[in-house]
Amino acid sequence: MTPTVFRKHGYRFFFFSREETRMHVHVVSAQGEAKFWLKPELELATNYRFSRKELKEIESIIEENYHELTSAWIKHFHN
Repeated sequence: MTPTVFRKHGYRFFFFSREETRMHVHVVSAQGEAKFWLKPELELATNYRFSRKELKEIESIIEENYHELTSAWIKHFHN
């Protein structure tokens, strides 16, 4: 199961249900995919084909929606 938290600017922000326990989010679009750690601080974990400009945009979206992402993680994984 891969619950989508939200979509914005052509990016899909989601979790994999059966993955590591460290809080993170996956991002995918037609241009590529990436994984960002949310805790202990926002940090790029992996990147496949996103440009630096795209990564900056994605990071900005994550920062703007940080509370929504962390709340969704807690709700999904602690239920």
